[in-house]
Amino acid sequence: MNKSARMEQDEVLRVKLEVLRREHRDLDEAIDALHDRGSADMLTIKRLKKQKLVLKDRIVALEDRLLPDIIA
Repeated sequence: MNKSARMEQDEVLRVKLEVLRREHRDLDEAIDALHDRGSADMLTIKRLKKQKLVLKDRIVALEDRLLPDIIA
């Protein structure tokens, strides 16, 4: 893979990463709003938290692809 293609691929990954981070924040806000309302359905909250964890795992995986560990 040439340098230009690698840079383009990294840019695509950065955009995906930002989208996933935004979705993660949105889920966090939705969970907080349900808690604040007081009449929150615990099953819904549980599902949202699970989705949030899945997003977090995907975020970490993308971060690792963009910034791999370099052993000195």
